[in-house]
Amino acid sequence: MTTNTTPQTLDKLLGIDYPIIVAPMFLISNTKMVKAALENGVTAAFPALNYRTDSELRAAIHEIKSSSNKPFGVNLIVNKSNPKYKAQLDTLVELKVDFIITSLGNPKEVIERCNPLGIKVFCDVVDLTYAKKVEALGANAVIAVNNEAGGHAGNISPKELVTLLKENLNIPIISAGGIASAHDIKEVMSWGAAGVSVGTIFIASNEADVTQEYKQALIDYGAKDIVRTNKLSGSPLTVINTPYVQQMGTEASWLERLMNNNKRLKKYIKMIVAFRGMKAVEKAATGATYKTLWCAGPAIEHVHSIRPMKEIVESLTTGLSE
Repeated sequence: MTTNTTPQTLDKLLGIDYPIIVAPMFLISNTKMVKAALENGVTAAFPALNYRTDSELRAAIHEIKSSSNKPFGVNLIVNKSNPKYKAQLDTLVELKVDFIITSLGNPKEVIERCNPLGIKVFCDVVDLTYAKKVEALGANAVIAVNNEAGGHAGNISPKELVTLLKENLNIPIISAGGIASAHDIKEVMSWGAAGVSVGTIFIASNEADVTQEYKQALIDYGAKDIVRTNKLSGSPLTVINTPYVQQMGTEASWLERLMNNNKRLKKYIKMIVAFRGMKAVEKAATGATYKTLWCAGPAIEHVHSIRPMKEIVESLTTGLSE
């Protein structure tokens, strides 16, 4: 067992008012959401893959920097299924974003390039084994993705995961999944978390550029309606169990499983599956379609209206310091 010192809380680590990251959400996070987060005392990140070209990615970073000097981050998919990884990393390093959140791969190169520049690297982890690996590589914090997260969720409950990591790591633990109120934040921090990453409840914000139908779905459905599907990205993804999802099914077909288990083809198949799946999710999120593939976590249970980001942040921070 590691001899644990007390790591900094996220607000102290980044110099923000509250220990909250508005989570990077594929197809959802945008510059309006990030700027609103920074204006209201928290930080935010967006996925690099939300921008198709390098010039669009650069423009988004410049837009945020020109409106605020507060810290924000970018989420980077670091495995081979992301053909844009190298170029995106070059851009993030060149423009010196405040922090990078790594997902779905080995963050070694990101950490080695960012640490000398003071760019913090937070690594998504779902278990202790991987968390210890990224700590040894020099990660500045881990984002503990639990089984209540939206999108790519883990398998361990929030309390179990935070407690396990707290007992064995010496870097800050940011809990991701299931957060919808100041009470939730206080609870996870009482377990030893240094802060939280909050995504799902911000989908139903005025600033999110998804369809009104998607936002309304967060109000109409509840936690019991969240299911995992293996058919969209090559990794289990949590979605709202709409009639279309029920019709499509959530388990990969025998042919999809066979192709995924072929070692020689796996990398390329995963890229194709991920691309096709994410295009389907994009169509559902941003355009009128009967194919309702809406990513979300069980925190939708606590979404009752579509509100400005400012109000949602206030609901998370009011009474937090008491």
